[in-house]
Amino acid sequence: MADGASERIRVNRTLSIAASELQWRFGPSGGPGGQHANTSNTRAEVRFDVTRSPSLRPEQRRRLLDKLGPEVRASASDERSQVRNRAVATQRLVSTLAAALHQPRPRRATRPSRGAVERRLSAKRQRSQRKADRRRPTGED
Repeated sequence: MADGASERIRVNRTLSIAASELQWRFGPSGGPGGQHANTSNTRAEVRFDVTRSPSLRPEQRRRLLDKLGPEVRASASDERSQVRNRAVATQRLVSTLAAALHQPRPRRATRPSRGAVERRLSAKRQRSQRKADRRRPTGED
């Protein structure tokens, strides 16, 4: 993944971010690994500034600020390679942004059909009668 100014990262159908808008930091990964872990800066952290991004439309910016704040970060130290960790961190950032931008469809209130209501009430009557039949008969005969 080159840091070319023309490269864009696609978040969803309506948003793609220029790779130049992402700031990267690298450091050593935690955990065991011997000399390799102590000398390699394979952990990748990517930051995206929501407030200054020219790629965002106003409604997208407002939604991201409300849900995620002024800066979004994602990091990865899963892999032993910095290049693969960059790809994982980028994917995590994209999925975080996409989830925050997702607008669930509004629920449209519905009513049960007349047949459904009648079936439910009929089942209730049958269940009530079945339980009434289990009771000890009263001595009215």
